[in-house]
Amino acid sequence: MAWQPGLGPAAHKTPNAPGDAPAEDEGARAGQALLGEREAEAYLRAACFTAGPPGRTGVELEWLVRDPADPGRLPPPGVLDAALAPLAEPGALPGGGRITREPGGQIELASSASPTLADCAKAAAADIAQLRAALADAGLAAVGLGLEPRLTPPRTLDHPRYRAMEGYFDRFGPAGRVMMRATASVQISLEAGDESDGVTGYRHRWLLAHRLGPVLVAAFANSPLWRGRPTGWKSTRQALWARIDPGRTRPPDPAEATGDALDAADARDAPEGSNPRADWARYALDAQLLCVRRTPPAPWAAPPGRTFRSWLRGPFGERPPRLADLDYHLTTLFPPVRPRGWLELRMIDAQQGDDWTVPLAVATTLLDHPDAARAAWEATEPLTGGRPLPRPDLWLRAARLGPADPPLATAAHACLAATESALARDPACAELRRAVADFTERYPARGRCPADDQLDPFDQREGARR
Repeated sequence: MAWQPGLGPAAHKTPNAPGDAPAEDEGARAGQALLGEREAEAYLRAACFTAGPPGRTGVELEWLVRDPADPGRLPPPGVLDAALAPLAEPGALPGGGRITREPGGQIELASSASPTLADCAKAAAADIAQLRAALADAGLAAVGLGLEPRLTPPRTLDHPRYRAMEGYFDRFGPAGRVMMRATASVQISLEAGDESDGVTGYRHRWLLAHRLGPVLVAAFANSPLWRGRPTGWKSTRQALWARIDPGRTRPPDPAEATGDALDAADARDAPEGSNPRADWARYALDAQLLCVRRTPPAPWAAPPGRTFRSWLRGPFGERPPRLADLDYHLTTLFPPVRPRGWLELRMIDAQQGDDWTVPLAVATTLLDHPDAARAAWEATEPLTGGRPLPRPDLWLRAARLGPADPPLATAAHACLAATESALARDPACAELRRAVADFTERYPARGRCPADDQLDPFDQREGARR
């Protein structure tokens, strides 16, 4: 998402944009400064949770791309490149968004940051209309599914980042390649929050975002098929993430924090014992290096088993790390809630048609509207088991069962009801409220999620055999 400068790490880019050497400006020169371990920890605490009141909203939307006349055939990359080229020109998109490509040819539209939810939805919708028109002129269409259900796309982007990423993820099995090439999501970006201890504070918002995460996975699960068959998961996309390096894909766990991760600036009590800045600094530094940027044609593969902390503590055949290296390392971390100065919610499957507006409205409202935030906290309390953050098995239950899991279904009902109630107070959100109400009637009210639409033909065939 194109957030305003100064609200996050200076060199932070979306992980979909590989980001070669930084430009020679003041920020880039600062990025060349050598780092010590304490400086890195201090930087992470300050830069990744930039305090500010809730308000601005952004969204990143991903789609698979298909030829409607021949859905069983992947479009040639050259055809898609030609269709998207005019949209890459400055000012081409009316809402101010930016289009990039994923390794398997998926399209991503990153919106600009908007002052309100309604403005964000309106700007993104304008950009989507332009994108759909350009694709239609090329005989293509954007498909909102969390996982390619039939085909096995090749990697179409040849960049040292993605070559290193594939090699790294291959150590954990085939899930990494599938995730890179065949998945799509809705990612929502919201302010981290202010320094208070209430519902607008970054500590509370960090916890609430994680409590809501499994609920959002379940309500919007939309990836039940792989290679033409049901996988047994409503969100196979989320299941794939769970099979990739947990040190960079699971949420940070406050229970793992030690005194070394704390300092006087972070020592005051936080809700439920959470200390997001210290937890994130520890998580980021203890994650293994996925890649190390080197001068071409040298490969970017990282030495196995090396963390960024170990790089800070001593050489292992590499130059000493710089601030720009830490910034780039952060783009290789993929937890379901990622702090980038703001909070980026990454756990939601791509949605069909214009249903992307519903998770955008739900997540934004439940975090930004004080009454809705309190209702969401209460609704998710039974899911936590007395822990600051949900247990990993709750994320897996949400991915496997969706709203068929009774506690998650109850929480989803309450959260969508709180969203509707809050949106009803804002005339600018009348259309979004109708979209939430329609989605609720189609899915949660019937114990369903979007994945069930894809599974219905298989259920009908199974029923006919009995």
